[in-house]
Amino acid sequence: MSTAHIHDVQAPPNALRLGPRTRRLIRSVARVVNPLVLRFAGRPHMPVLGILHHRGRKTGRPYATPLGIRPAAAGGFVMPLTFGEAAGWYRNVRAAGSAVVTWRGADHPVAGPVIVGEAAALPAFPRYERLSLRLIGVREFVWLRPAAGPEPGA
Repeated sequence: MSTAHIHDVQAPPNALRLGPRTRRLIRSVARVVNPLVLRFAGRPHMPVLGILHHRGRKTGRPYATPLGIRPAAAGGFVMPLTFGEAAGWYRNVRAAGSAVVTWRGADHPVAGPVIVGEAAALPAFPRYERLSLRLIGVREFVWLRPAAGPEPGA
């Protein structure tokens, strides 16, 4: 995943479009489900789920969001942007410019969120997840680079 490749290719928008009622329902369900998922996400035995630690862009409140996270070949991590750029976690990370990913029991400082397309992100996911993501219409992903050190591909 080179930096040139990321900036040259515009990711097509995700096919998943939800109305305001559906989004409210998902947020309500997430308030119940996320605390349960956080009990096992990010642990060494759970490579499917990681935890994105970020701060609210308006309140400064700390958040821990369980997400499907995979290490990127160029460093850092990629995650599906299932609900597009309107996702709260994405807007918070973009505003702050950095976050911490807990994956397989370790914390990884990350920065510089970049939206990438399928070609750049899907190789990080196992075959069954690539198929699932394509079936639900996810075409956009977020690449979070390692916070320290040179930019990958530089």
